[in-house]
Amino acid sequence: MDNKELMTQFQRAMSQIGVNSITAHSPEAKGRVERMNGTLQDRLVKEMRLANISTIEEANKFLKTYIPKFNKQFAVVAKNQSDLHKPINKEMKKKLPQIFSIQSKRKINNDYTIMFKNQFFQLEEKQATTVFKKDTVIIEEHLNGKIKIRLNDKYLKYFELPERPKKIKDIPVVALTNRDPDYKPPADHPWRRMLIKPKKQKPVLYKFKEKTVTT
Repeated sequence: MDNKELMTQFQRAMSQIGVNSITAHSPEAKGRVERMNGTLQDRLVKEMRLANISTIEEANKFLKTYIPKFNKQFAVVAKNQSDLHKPINKEMKKKLPQIFSIQSKRKINNDYTIMFKNQFFQLEEKQATTVFKKDTVIIEEHLNGKIKIRLNDKYLKYFELPERPKKIKDIPVVALTNRDPDYKPPADHPWRRMLIKPKKQKPVLYKFKEKTVTT
């Protein structure tokens, strides 16, 4: 299940930008919206009948002129017109495409593939961060149609597979890393010292001369 906390995409996005969402669980808690919906559901239908509108295309075209007219007639000017919006910083602005994307969680398979909406994505061997099998990644569906895969705040490189990959129980690759495959650690590297077994020392034998004791 993608959403164990039953959090909507809107609630998740609001929490990421630091906005506390207050949900309304009754019509009375959102009276202005309910009154507007009630007015439009009653008045708008009659207005379209008077305009002889019978198709969706005609209705959409009618709304472009009706909504400004409706707002001009019934809108109420706020007493305090100060702008209370907080300015956004550069770091948050860069993250907006990520925050307002549709996000889902998926696990990496044994062959480093990811299944998402009947699509299969193969992770490339060299990545910006170390990737292990069974890691949980975030699939981001951006507003421009792009799909990105994120792990530990790093985007992973992948390519789409044309068909479902064959099942592989185990493969020799332990993890996908950002290390150069031709890199060889030096002799004094800690990793080498861990693998080198200490040489066994030969036991020292001591000889004792026998002594004859006379009584």
